[in-house]
Amino acid sequence: MLSNRVRAILSMCFGFALVIALGLFLGTSNADAAAASSGSQEKELAPAKYETTAYYLNVRADASAKSKILKVVKRGTILSVVEKLENGWLKLEGKGYVHGGYAEPVGEPAAPEKKSAPKTAAKPVPAAAKKTAAVRTVAATSMTAKSEPHKPFDKVQSPSGLTAEAIEALFKGTGLANQGLEKAIMELEDQYGINAYFTIAVMKLESGNGTSKVAKTRNNLFGLNSNNGTGYLRFKTKVDSVKRFGQLISKNYIGKGYTTIEKIGRKYCPANSKWPGLVKNVINRDYKRVLSSRE
Repeated sequence: MLSNRVRAILSMCFGFALVIALGLFLGTSNADAAAASSGSQEKELAPAKYETTAYYLNVRADASAKSKILKVVKRGTILSVVEKLENGWLKLEGKGYVHGGYAEPVGEPAAPEKKSAPKTAAKPVPAAAKKTAAVRTVAATSMTAKSEPHKPFDKVQSPSGLTAEAIEALFKGTGLANQGLEKAIMELEDQYGINAYFTIAVMKLESGNGTSKVAKTRNNLFGLNSNNGTGYLRFKTKVDSVKRFGQLISKNYIGKGYTTIEKIGRKYCPANSKWPGLVKNVINRDYKRVLSSRE
């Protein structure tokens, strides 16, 4: 028969064993819960699918229109988006940013929003993380800071590869400088696919590099006439003139099969058969200027 002292010792040992077993059980349960929570969080932060709506959309190194162009994607491209930034830009899976105004969610929850945009200085991306942002393979042209811009084509709907800074340099020393036109021109290319070189060339030609009377007094940079025969249209700002030009070319020209400079010229300026050649001359001259500035 066990003594009272032995019974006390055995009871104490059993109590310690019970406490240890309970601690192990609770620790395992907490670990499982944490793992489940982590898995749930990863699922919530899975990339969202967005479809591009612009004819040609620039994928940039940072969330800024002044950032270098990494590549150009066509309308209808499906992108994997991991964040929607406060400034409206979308951060792509792997590398790159696009403006959220030219991409829409595709049947899935939108990407989680972030309150502030990342700093301009981009961190190096590990080789293993360099996945393509587009889920569907498309014909996209890579562009880097030192690469050459796209050579202009006769087809008006084509990517230019120009940046706002390059356009600003093309306007330097003319009446078109410091008018805030660069962004509007880039938006025409994004929204309608109208090559920026073409828009700039017609603008320079029709406004005398921004010095014509119509350009100065009516903010009309393209010689646009009213439909009722009352003369040149008047715009509140020169940017409004650019926007109207884009709408006109997209709907009344490209939309009706006038897709080349020659075809557009026959309708846009029927009185001057040399108009297409003059536009091309300005385009080629500007293209050479952009090339020389990168050497």
